[in-house]
Amino acid sequence: MPAATTAPAFEGWFATDDDGDTHLIGGKCTQCATYVFPPRETNCPNPACDSDTLALVPLSRRGTVWSYTENRYAPPPPYPSPDPFVPFAVAAVELADEGLIVLGKVVEGTLAADLTVGMAMELTTMTLYVDDDGVERTTHAWRIAQ
Repeated sequence: MPAATTAPAFEGWFATDDDGDTHLIGGKCTQCATYVFPPRETNCPNPACDSDTLALVPLSRRGTVWSYTENRYAPPPPYPSPDPFVPFAVAAVELADEGLIVLGKVVEGTLAADLTVGMAMELTTMTLYVDDDGVERTTHAWRIAQ
């Protein structure tokens, strides 16, 4: 059986539904309904809550730019970096339904100059790097909403 050609860079952070749409997976406190990303099943992040149980739930696919920046320098080892390095935008997107702010890369070809606070964004995936076995490791990413 051949090895997979793509796989998530971070297991359990996102999933694709039957329609091919990708959504993030978050933790939602069963007591106070506080959301958290990356997902976890224990330790509510709300300091006013003493719950230790979070349910894994799909998160909104859309949101608005809360803040953004541009990475213009290659990360140092041991982090993977393409050669040659190409600058990329990073956006903090406030999810539409949860109000949770999720940081992520913006798809290739979109730089900070293309973004504005309040701009509508939608979730997608992109290749983060190719591992030593030739597997494309994918991650969640943001793109300007259509």
